[in-house]
Amino acid sequence: MRASSLFTSESVSEGHPDKVSDQISDAILDAFIEKDVKLGIADDSLVNTRLGCETLCTTNKIVIAGEGRGQLFRMIHGVSVVDRELISEIARGVVKDIGYDQNGFSYHGADIEVLLHGQSPDIAMGVDAKKKKSGEEEGAGDQGMMFGFACNESEVYEKGSYMPAPIYFAHKILKVLSEKRRNGQLFDLQPDAKSQVTVKYVDGKPVGCTKVVVSTQHNERSRNGKKYSPGLIKEMISTAVESALPKGWMPQKPSDFLVNPTGNFVVGGPDGDCGLTGRKIIVDTYGGYAPHGGGAFSGKDPTKVDRSAAYAARYLAKNVVAAGFADRCTIQVAYAIGVADPMSLLVDTHGTGKVDEKKLEKVLPEIFRLTPTNIRRSLRLNRPIYRRTAAYGHFGRAPDKDGGFSWEKTDLADALRRAM
Repeated sequence: MRASSLFTSESVSEGHPDKVSDQISDAILDAFIEKDVKLGIADDSLVNTRLGCETLCTTNKIVIAGEGRGQLFRMIHGVSVVDRELISEIARGVVKDIGYDQNGFSYHGADIEVLLHGQSPDIAMGVDAKKKKSGEEEGAGDQGMMFGFACNESEVYEKGSYMPAPIYFAHKILKVLSEKRRNGQLFDLQPDAKSQVTVKYVDGKPVGCTKVVVSTQHNERSRNGKKYSPGLIKEMISTAVESALPKGWMPQKPSDFLVNPTGNFVVGGPDGDCGLTGRKIIVDTYGGYAPHGGGAFSGKDPTKVDRSAAYAARYLAKNVVAAGFADRCTIQVAYAIGVADPMSLLVDTHGTGKVDEKKLEKVLPEIFRLTPTNIRRSLRLNRPIYRRTAAYGHFGRAPDKDGGFSWEKTDLADALRRAM
């Protein structure tokens, strides 16, 4: 990116149809893993959950499909069958928590179809732990390449985020609106919403927003019967949007702050547009500011490197920047299905590096092995921590006390400094 330029990123709320699907898939994954935890087998690579869960949401219909194995499956006449009633209740709980109780999409009115089936033995054979001289190692769940990225441009606004400013503030706008919808301050808003933020860079530093776009679903009429227009919705949310941005960043021209630019937004959510798991991967990562390998995250257990290796690459990139070795860092890893060690590792500090990138490429896998087993165990990914990742991005979040967002820690920085 040029030193002086504009860059735009978008985000979507937890009520966006695709994010409804992501959250259902990840809530189901959490239920599988939680059962493992209760049985004390969450860290046993030979028996723990395997899941690839996809969800489709449309007008009063939810379809859940995919393959897996785990404690929510049982064998009936030699066939692996999932607990469909429990899966349906999990999905309804997610929809209720998001806030959907509309004629076209309701937590109690939606018809739910569960089509999860047992994992292919051919895939299982390549992924399950095998005895090796170095111990038990799982093979990668699929081939592919994964990227991790970190930069320090947003540190002045929130210490520890290490995220590009455009996606960071696109997420923040929608989080503020969601909080105010849920606590009743903006009670006429509905769950579906999108944001888009254009940030101006001068000498490589973000200095303000030139454009802000917000589309938010709302009730047709206020409680006193007044019909809502885009102008009234803009007036309703403008203070909340401005509060999500640094002082002086809010565009001053009315034409540079657009709200529901196509008109009213009453019909929304899965009733207005079909939702699918894994269709918002750029929102999930870096808003287009850095590469994405192509694989989606939600609904995939941590043996699947689409998810776990992307988390590990973010972890390493963030620690490179936190250690002071670069202002920006991109890391790429690539895998072959059934093979534990990555096929390749690339470190790119985009001309901001203070150490040799080739040395980083040598040192990083020495202090943090990039095999699926080590990633899963070191970041403690076999825990029910995934539904919370499925809205407002998987990165730039504060690590949780229960171990959620463990890949956001910078606890490797000191070891990295010593190794370098």
